Amino acid sequence: MKRLLLITTLLFIAISSTQAKESPQNVGNKVQQLLKKMTLEEKIGQMTQITLEVISKPRKPGSFINELDKKKLIIAIKNHKVGSILNTGGQANTLDNWNEIITTIQDMALNKTRLSIPVLYGIDAIHGANYTKNGTLFPQSIALAATFNRELVKQSAAITALEVRASGIPWNFNPVLGVGRNPLWPRFYETFGEDPYLVSMMGEAYIKGMEGDNNEVKETKVAACMKHYLGYSNPLNGKDRTPAWIPERMIRDIYLPPFKKAVEAGVHTVMVNSGEINGIPTHSDYYLLTEILKNELGFKGLVVSDWEDIKRLHSRDRVAETVEDAVRMAVMAGVDMSMVPFDFSFFDILLKLVKSGQVPVSRVDDAVKRILWVKFKTGLFEKPYPDIRLKSQFASNTSAMANLNTAREAITLLKNDKGILPLKSDTRVFVTGPTANKLSVLNGGWSITWQGDQEKLYPQEKSTILEAIKNKIGNEQTRYFPVEFGDPQVAGKIIDMAKESDVVVLCLGEPTYCETPGNIMDLTLPQEQIDLAKALYESGKPVILILVEGRPRVINKITQNAAAIVMAYLPGMEGGQALADIIFGDINPSGKLPFTYPSAPNGFMTYDYKPLEKFDVNDFVYEFPFGFGLSYTHFEYSDLKINKKMFDMDENIEVSVRVKNTGHRSGKETVLLYGADLFGSVSRPVKQLKRFHKIELKPGESKIVYFKINANDFEFTNRANKRVIEAGKFKLMIAELEQEFSLIK
Repeated sequence: MKRLLLITTLLFIAISSTQAKESPQNVGNKVQQLLKKMTLEEKIGQMTQITLEVISKPRKPGSFINELDKKKLIIAIKNHKVGSILNTGGQANTLDNWNEIITTIQDMALNKTRLSIPVLYGIDAIHGANYTKNGTLFPQSIALAATFNRELVKQSAAITALEVRASGIPWNFNPVLGVGRNPLWPRFYETFGEDPYLVSMMGEAYIKGMEGDNNEVKETKVAACMKHYLGYSNPLNGKDRTPAWIPERMIRDIYLPPFKKAVEAGVHTVMVNSGEINGIPTHSDYYLLTEILKNELGFKGLVVSDWEDIKRLHSRDRVAETVEDAVRMAVMAGVDMSMVPFDFSFFDILLKLVKSGQVPVSRVDDAVKRILWVKFKTGLFEKPYPDIRLKSQFASNTSAMANLNTAREAITLLKNDKGILPLKSDTRVFVTGPTANKLSVLNGGWSITWQGDQEKLYPQEKSTILEAIKNKIGNEQTRYFPVEFGDPQVAGKIIDMAKESDVVVLCLGEPTYCETPGNIMDLTLPQEQIDLAKALYESGKPVILILVEGRPRVINKITQNAAAIVMAYLPGMEGGQALADIIFGDINPSGKLPFTYPSAPNGFMTYDYKPLEKFDVNDFVYEFPFGFGLSYTHFEYSDLKINKKMFDMDENIEVSVRVKNTGHRSGKETVLLYGADLFGSVSRPVKQLKRFHKIELKPGESKIVYFKINANDFEFTNRANKRVIEAGKFKLMIAELEQEFSLIK
């Protein structure tokens, strides 16, 4: 029996190895052979994506079960040959329900269609398997970026991939690779921050965690989707799905690099920007979708539209006189799959356009090749059904611990007057504020529901901030006064309770939101929360501000009198426990801001500003700078060295710096290497992040941290919109240390 088991195991490994090493040529041949067998209707069906609601029965309120309507399913898959389905149908489904849904859909595709092409199901698993009940919900991406830890990002993506695949779904619409330059934008928390290099590195780590190091998207991996291509993250007025005005140079220097890195990392799919750049809706932009993405960057995967945005070329953007024009424009621009999502109009219209010669069959064939390529690469033709063996690994204790450790490394200490933190275990703590006792606010949007606002649906065994503090020091030492968002000042009783305690933990921030419903008119924290903080300052007790927010809400009126400020971001389902661990010193904080925290509603600037922005009466003003974050210990930098002062364009520049822990406890420190091109043919930023590395040091321990860069790290777009590296003088900076060098031709 043991021998048989060994043989079976070896055979499975051999088969898996053969599958993993399948050459691109073999996949291409399979795609081509299948394409030759397909009718025009079958091809266009593959390009059509609908939402789950189209084939479902109405969901019972509060239910985690979604029931398919078999008659509607026949209309979608048998009659319209639909090749892709997305979404969750209102809220999360149970793991078993997902398995049942996907199995039923694939049964229909495999047994009731001529060519038995499996359906490619996609989901928005933005910070974990957020649409599967009890999935591991990690910190949102802006918090992941604050860890400056690629391995944690990769690990979170790998766990997410496993749990999404356990749900039977092979495609995840993530990561967001928009560079977060406008903190008003409600999707800011879905980004990895304001720096193109940081976004590129975190995006690459996420993609490799999601798809695997070799991008063999099978077993426990799923296809990633870089989004939203391109420039979506910098709307001029800060509101979601509003116009962006971005010069070509800025596109290439700031917004394109993360997508370029993702293509190099092997990402399989891309979703298009819902908005417009420079007056051209991206879904109709041939230059961006075909000339740059497919031709220049060499992207081989499929391009999917965003929610109903092809139709909106007509109904909203008015660049197409009819819906038919909209479909033609989008397909010819380079969109391969249409997220319709509520009907089959795309199928009917495109079929008509091809038959009339307005869209060539060659364009349809190119789109379908890309779609089939993804289906082969995700293993759908080999294993179209959910793998029930993965159920045992879903939401495991190991995954929960990884989630907790990620949240701990994300949380950022911004102020700590007189070392008030960490608190001692015998401290009497008064907890209040609108984010103190809710799980929803720790997670934000894309959590169980789209807006993440249904508190009653969250797993009650997880700890809010209040509950985690109580678990840490006991009920007798913890007092609480409930405050809801929008509540007016309730000064009397709150001040009395504060006076009876040693310290106040005031939990401020935002209610949950996602996309357009999260639009705001003012970045300032709401006045009632400002008033609450001021009232508590009157108690004379030290007040620790906990900021639970997806974007940096302006707090300049309450910063000075705060004894400590802790930036929690949206720390995920283990965020309450992680915050308590940091407040009471079980964990030494190590998070760093991945954005510049603004000090005024219209005072936001990014750290990589231009010299003109700090000249004469102009100044670079902020509440807290990019890369800032305190620790319970202290780190000293010295001996910044480069291997020489003059470099040819093809030489490596070797950099080293010594970092010493001069405090009394172990801690983690992110070493940030900045570079500056001192003179250029166009104005250059005062500094740009070039490398980062996170280390851990014991008290008194020191390490030499090494970096290697080259001339390519100083490439930029010149006046002729060409990518160039110019000879001249440069500067490297780590902490307060600087070294200059020259690049020569």
